[in-house]
Amino acid sequence: MNKFPVGKIRNVCIMGQGSSGKTSLVEAMLYNAGASERLGKVVDGTTVCDYDPEEIKRKFSINASLAPFEWKGNKINVIDTPGYLDFDGEAYGAVKACDGVVIVLSGNSGVSVGSENAWELAKSEGLPVICFVNKVDHENANFINVVNSLKEVFGNSIAPFRIPIKEDLKITGYVNLVTMKAYKVEGNKETEIEIPTDMLDQVKEMREALCEAVAETSEELMEKYFEGIEFTEEEMRNALRIGVRNGDIVPVYGGSATENIGVTFLQDAIVKYFPSPDESTRVLKDSKGEELDLKADDSGQLAAIVFKTFSDPYVGKMSLFRVYSGTIKADSSVYNPNKDATEKIGHIYILRGKKQIEVSEIGAGDIGVVTKLVATTTGDTLTQKQNPVTLAQIEFPRPNLSMAVLPKAKGDEEKISAGLTKLTEEDPTFAVYNNLETRQTIISGIGEMHLEVIVSKLQSKFATSVTLSEPKVAYRETIRKKVKAEGKHKKQTGGHGQYGHVFIEFEPGDQEDLVFEEKIFGGAVPKNYIPAVEKGLRECIQKGVLAGYPVVNLKATLVDGSYHPVDSSEMAFKVAASIAYKEGLKNASPVLLEPIGSLKVIVPESNMGDIIGDINKRRGRILGMNPIGGGKSMVEAEVPMAEMHKYATDLRSITQGRGKFTFDFVRYEEAPANIAQKVIEESKVEEE
Repeated sequence: MNKFPVGKIRNVCIMGQGSSGKTSLVEAMLYNAGASERLGKVVDGTTVCDYDPEEIKRKFSINASLAPFEWKGNKINVIDTPGYLDFDGEAYGAVKACDGVVIVLSGNSGVSVGSENAWELAKSEGLPVICFVNKVDHENANFINVVNSLKEVFGNSIAPFRIPIKEDLKITGYVNLVTMKAYKVEGNKETEIEIPTDMLDQVKEMREALCEAVAETSEELMEKYFEGIEFTEEEMRNALRIGVRNGDIVPVYGGSATENIGVTFLQDAIVKYFPSPDESTRVLKDSKGEELDLKADDSGQLAAIVFKTFSDPYVGKMSLFRVYSGTIKADSSVYNPNKDATEKIGHIYILRGKKQIEVSEIGAGDIGVVTKLVATTTGDTLTQKQNPVTLAQIEFPRPNLSMAVLPKAKGDEEKISAGLTKLTEEDPTFAVYNNLETRQTIISGIGEMHLEVIVSKLQSKFATSVTLSEPKVAYRETIRKKVKAEGKHKKQTGGHGQYGHVFIEFEPGDQEDLVFEEKIFGGAVPKNYIPAVEKGLRECIQKGVLAGYPVVNLKATLVDGSYHPVDSSEMAFKVAASIAYKEGLKNASPVLLEPIGSLKVIVPESNMGDIIGDINKRRGRILGMNPIGGGKSMVEAEVPMAEMHKYATDLRSITQGRGKFTFDFVRYEEAPANIAQKVIEESKVEEE
């Protein structure tokens, strides 16, 4: 593929609801541009972008995939992103590399949570949007209804540019609202026709909305609009270009990706209306949040961001990057300020699906891939060592559904650990850690399907199988009253014996860790044995007397004891301390403590009642409810962590995927008696 000047490049992210036809749309674009010899199908597993074995098996996108092509003298870098919520993180990386977003909607279902999320992400990045209503040829599809629902949800910036003409479930032509002309399409031939009479009212209404949007782009056009003077075609096109790039106008096109109808109009619109990298209005920020004055210039200061990392079975680690300024050349060195590391750039490629096209350099505004970077991970900046630039990190959604991993075969632990670590490098929304307390390996993701895919990848890529179970809750134990306990360890059976004898006062402490003191008078316990008493207690607090959980907020004071000049030893006093510990804590009103987390959940106001009811069912305490705009509110609450395991799934169900939350540990509280009893009984069964 030829190198293109920055003004001839368009970087576009394809987003929207799952099953809306995003991958099929990209497939049609590639075919129209001659970059693909056939129209691949998702159901057959023959598309350019869905090439991963998991994607072919499941028949939907899991990974963001790059698909560049040439169109009328321009290079369009299209990034196809997954539509299912579990793989949302892929879009967060992709939008960082793009200057415009195409939101794909189904002509049957219209605006959905996927299109709403895509809209919010595009607007948060300051990117212009074009909407493509797909599957308009389906029986229940209605282009005008979808346009009206778009206006209802996203406002008056929505403006259809072309309306499909549909006859007997077939799209036979279109009305161009900019020129107010209708055309019949037969193959590659277009014939001008009269606007169908049954569409006249709709066409006039949509044209009026378009003119109103155009008028708002300048005072001069606003005056003409109010005076009732028709805009010229040139005025319309110039105003639309400005309006789209500023985000004030959102064009809507319709068609059918699988039938390749209306797709070329979208490709033309991308070139006409989306900005090139040197025209983009996106604001670049550095790691401190300050705006950067970087121009998309091949000879400028190097600034590129790695927006996706993945592993190729033959090449190894591959890093997809977008160059904002400067040029990255093969066989050169770059500096990674995030890791304070110099990276060797070997071969550079342009990717089209899984196809690698080797190039000598990637210039400003373009997207490429480099292999085998050692220290660099997703979100890192690539720059020059002198006066380096550090771009703001990509903020990915936090993984919030956790499961414990159990190997199916003994001895697979190391293989599982290595595989999971590799997968975290590829997916910033996937996390893994070892809980030393519960002795479980915990994996966290966006949802159940996300973790299901991770397990499947472990099997296919690393030949190891695991099962998932609900993670254990890290309870704690403590005491509520002060007691004095005796611990005596005496073993004399001829020869050298063992003797340790202590009196220890146990009481609630004000620190999480054990507070140990000694008040020994007259050498009842020699000073050289006192550290052994403390050591014995520190070993004991790892396991409480109720359910075997660690003991916190405990103060222990060694007050008395006795020793034997021959038989006493450090070991004997450690054992004596443990006897006193067990006896003392049983009589000191031991209680179980459960972890409490801080929940912040953002939901549509229409779901507030259900959300509050659900939190109450989880034994949560509502702390506040605050409107945050856009028809949404934030609910703040404190909820026991034991009640939150499936919250990610339940929240998605309650809000149809529109709710988002964060949940962080804050403190421990005494568990209610019925909960404590249940936990104690379960621990006894487990121990047996």
